[in-house]
Amino acid sequence: MILTVTEAGLSLANPAAHTDEGRLHEALTLLRRQAPVHWVEADGFDPFWAVTRHADIMEIERNNALFINAPRPLLQTAKLEAMQRQREAEGTALRTLIHMDDPRHRVVRAIGADWFRPRAMRALEVRIAELARQYVDRMAELGGECDFATQVAVHYPLYVILSLLGLPEAAGQRMLTLTQELFGGGDQERRRGATPEELLEPLLDFFAYFQGITAARRAAPTDDLASAIANARVDGEYLSDVDSASYYVIIATAGHDTTSSTIAGGLHALIEHPAELDRLRSDPGLLPTAVDEMIRWVTPVKEFMRTATADTSVGGIPVAAGESLLLSYPSANRDEEVFDDPFRFDVGRDPNKHLAFGFGVHYCLGAALARIETRALFAELLPRLESVELAGRPEWVATTFVGGLKRLPIRYNLSE
Repeated sequence: MILTVTEAGLSLANPAAHTDEGRLHEALTLLRRQAPVHWVEADGFDPFWAVTRHADIMEIERNNALFINAPRPLLQTAKLEAMQRQREAEGTALRTLIHMDDPRHRVVRAIGADWFRPRAMRALEVRIAELARQYVDRMAELGGECDFATQVAVHYPLYVILSLLGLPEAAGQRMLTLTQELFGGGDQERRRGATPEELLEPLLDFFAYFQGITAARRAAPTDDLASAIANARVDGEYLSDVDSASYYVIIATAGHDTTSSTIAGGLHALIEHPAELDRLRSDPGLLPTAVDEMIRWVTPVKEFMRTATADTSVGGIPVAAGESLLLSYPSANRDEEVFDDPFRFDVGRDPNKHLAFGFGVHYCLGAALARIETRALFAELLPRLESVELAGRPEWVATTFVGGLKRLPIRYNLSE
């Protein structure tokens, strides 16, 4: 069935569209070619401009004064956005880095920035390598068949983040469940409920847990990121309980869920492109470029929104002050104007100007950590991986925001 431009635009507001990557990319390719800045009016959503070309997204990301995150940093239903505005008025709304603009964004981002710089990452590499080895050993224990997404990919980066925050491993399952519920609002299997109130319940549970962490770290500071957040001061004052909890939430959720999607999607891409798997196994020096290609290929963050602060234009299309724009990162990362043969998975792709981590002042705080984790897991796995194939049908999370594979059944042989 041939898509129309209108149908292609509506797919960006349809969580189910992201469970069929072939169909999704057909829609995004159509938009790039025929309507790269396209007005979308989807049932249940306030309207927005869908921006699908790499160059246009880069221009918007560069100009963070003209195109701001507030009041609509990501695509949500009109009902959820109204609830967010009400909670903002009450001072109880989630307010992470993705909700903020400068100058507040710059100040709050600095609280955690040092924990993601090269020196801190080097200190964490021993723990990352240990966990990578542990999960590849776990694959061996599973006897040659597993669901790589649920039994390996979701757990490994989660425990890295717990180590960085200084939280106990016993918190892992709770963090995983709440993350999947929070990001899985569009997925019937993962969401806790269907009403706006039910969709916000995981966030309230996160807040309650992290308020306890804040109190504990202020009473007895420790040498970890959780303590740095709890004891940070802005203009001489501690962050509010809501702002502290919001900081924890973005680190604890996006800090592992996006990486697990890259790892699962990266292995799936290698299975689907066996010549590239052979190439990478025979030349491990390609691993850094292979990791970035996995990140481009999967693009775990599907979109962020920006709102114009003044009348302007994007790609020659007039955009009025107050109108919102959806930045489609999967589309930018398949843009034919930027990537040679963009639908080819190439472990040696260089240059690779993907936008999976965004660009500009909102560039992903954990980008270096995500690369290190992904590289460490495949550096441990590939030398031992004698064979691998699908053992069932992969399944993707229904989402419009963050996600990837939720099931990847595989059959494999590992050496000792």
